Amino acid sequence: MKRLSKYHILPAVLLIAFGAVLGVQLNTYLSDDDLGKQLEKMKEALVVINKRYVDPLEASEVAQEGVKGMVNSLDPHSTYIPADQADDVKDQYQGSFGGIGIVFEVPEDTARVISPVAGGPSEDVGVMAGDRIVKIEGASAVGMGSNEIQNSLKGEVGTKVQMTIYRPTLDEQRTFTLTREKIETQSVRSSYMVDEKTGYIDVTRFTMKTHEEFQEASKKLLDRGMERLVLDLRGNPGGVMRTSWQIANEMLGEQMTIVETKGRSDRMNREINAKPGGLLRDEPIIVLVDRGSASASEILSGALQDHDRAFLVGRRTFGKGLIQKQYDLGDESVLQMTVGRYYTPVGRLIQSPYERGGDRENYYEEKFSTINEATYHLNEYRESIPDSLAYETDHGRTVFGGGGILPDYVVQPDTTALTHLVTRGLDYAFARKYFSENETDLRGQWQERSGEFKAAFETSEDMLDQFWSFAEKNSDITITQDPDSVNAAEQIYSERTAQKEEGFVATRIKGYMARLLYGRGVARPILNQADPVFQEAISLWPSSRELAAYHSAAPRSTVREN
Repeated sequence: MKRLSKYHILPAVLLIAFGAVLGVQLNTYLSDDDLGKQLEKMKEALVVINKRYVDPLEASEVAQEGVKGMVNSLDPHSTYIPADQADDVKDQYQGSFGGIGIVFEVPEDTARVISPVAGGPSEDVGVMAGDRIVKIEGASAVGMGSNEIQNSLKGEVGTKVQMTIYRPTLDEQRTFTLTREKIETQSVRSSYMVDEKTGYIDVTRFTMKTHEEFQEASKKLLDRGMERLVLDLRGNPGGVMRTSWQIANEMLGEQMTIVETKGRSDRMNREINAKPGGLLRDEPIIVLVDRGSASASEILSGALQDHDRAFLVGRRTFGKGLIQKQYDLGDESVLQMTVGRYYTPVGRLIQSPYERGGDRENYYEEKFSTINEATYHLNEYRESIPDSLAYETDHGRTVFGGGGILPDYVVQPDTTALTHLVTRGLDYAFARKYFSENETDLRGQWQERSGEFKAAFETSEDMLDQFWSFAEKNSDITITQDPDSVNAAEQIYSERTAQKEEGFVATRIKGYMARLLYGRGVARPILNQADPVFQEAISLWPSSRELAAYHSAAPRSTVREN
C-alpha cells in the first residue's frame, strides 16, 4: 500500500471532486468565504490524519470515504457510485452495452441461459435456452454470482470472449468464441391482446429505448384491434425520466402538464407539457401500480391520474420524487445527487417525507410501513391524511399527496396460504426445481412449441402434490386434514383450502415453466390469468371509460377498497 508522501494529495482530490460535482472551477468556490473556510478545515483535518494516523493511508480510499460521508448527509437517494460500478449503472439507463446477448439466471451455483437475445451473438453461434455457463475465458464460472458473470461477459463492442457451456439435453460441453456487439436491453418485456379489444403492455423500467419500444408495441396492438389498454408499471423502479414524459405524451391532450420540477436553479423550475400527435389519446386506460413502482413510474401514473386520463389499480407506490443528476468525478466514479423535486400536475409532491442526513434504514422502514398501512388499513390511512394533502383532479375527483401515488382502486392482498406462498416465491422456486429435474423431457416436448404449450400444457396432480410437499418443507406453512387445527396466524391451513387454491397455483407453475422455456413474453399472459390485481383491474373498465370520455359531470370518486 502506497503511503501518502505529500500532504496536499488528499485535499487536492477532494477539491477536484467538489469542482467536478458542481461543474465550476475551484476558484469560484474559494471566493465564497464560508465555503473556503470549510474546505480549509477539511484540508487541515486530512493533513493531520495523513501525518499522524497510526497506519499508512491510500489517497483514493480515504477520498472515497470522504465523498460517501458528504453524500450520506444529504437525502436518502443521493449516492456515490465507485468507478468500478459506474459503467454498470450507466448501462441500465442507456439501454445498450457491449455483450453477447443472453438472458440468464443463477438458480444455484451455475448460470443457466433463459434465452438468447434474438439476432444477438449468442443466438448466431447456437447458444440455446437451458445451456449452463461453465467456463468464461477458460476459467470456471461455477460458483460465480450473476454480477460477476455479467461483468465477465460484457466488454467493448468488437472484442471477443470465449464461453463454454454444458448442454444437459446432449450431456456435452461446447465452447463458443463470441464477438461482443451492442446489445439492446428491452424494457417492454411483454405485450399482447388479452381479448379481442384489450391490449396489455408491461414496462419493466425506463431506459433511453423505452419510448420507442412502447410505440412499437402500441402500434402492433392497435393494428390487432386494441380499443383499451392495461399498462403495467408494477415493479418498475423508474430510470430515464424523459422516456416517462414521452410515454405520457402519447396519452395526454396537447399542452396538458405532465410534471412540474422545482429546484434551486432557474433551469430546474419548469413544467413539462404534452405535445400533439399521441397514439393513445382516446382509448380507455387502466394503469397497474404497486410498492415497486417508483420515480418515473410515479410521474407517469400521477400525470394520468391528475388529468383523469387513466384509472389506477393496485397498491400505493414507492414515493420517490427526487431528481438526480449524475456528475462524473475525476477518477471516473459518479456522484448521483438530488438537484430538484417532482410534482404532479395538480401539485402533489411525489417524494415521501425524509429527514436530511437521517438513517437510511429507518427511512425505508417508515416508507414501507406507510405503504402497508395504505394497503391493509386503507380507511384509517385515508382518514389520517390532512386536508392540506387532498387535491382535486381536472374533473373533481379527490386524490392524495403525502408521498407516492395512491391508486383509484386499492386491491387488498389475499391473507390466506396463497399470500404466504407467493410473497416468499415458493411457487417459482418449485417451478425451477421441477424444471431442473425434468428439463430434458420438457425441452424435448415443448421447446419449439410455445403456442401449443400455452394451449395444452397442464400442471398435473402429481406436480401439485410435489408442490405442497415442497412448500411445507421450505416454509412454516402446514396443510392439515383436521379442520379444528386450522390457524391462519400460525400458517396452518386446511387441505380443503389448499385444494381450492390449486387452480391458482397450477396456473402460476405453468407460467413459470413458460418463463424458463421461452422467457417473460410467453409467460406473462399465463401468469396474468392467476394475478388477482390484473383480474380485478379488467373488471373495472366502466370506470376507465368514464375517465376516457372526460365526463365533467361524472360523480366525484374516492379510493375504493376491495
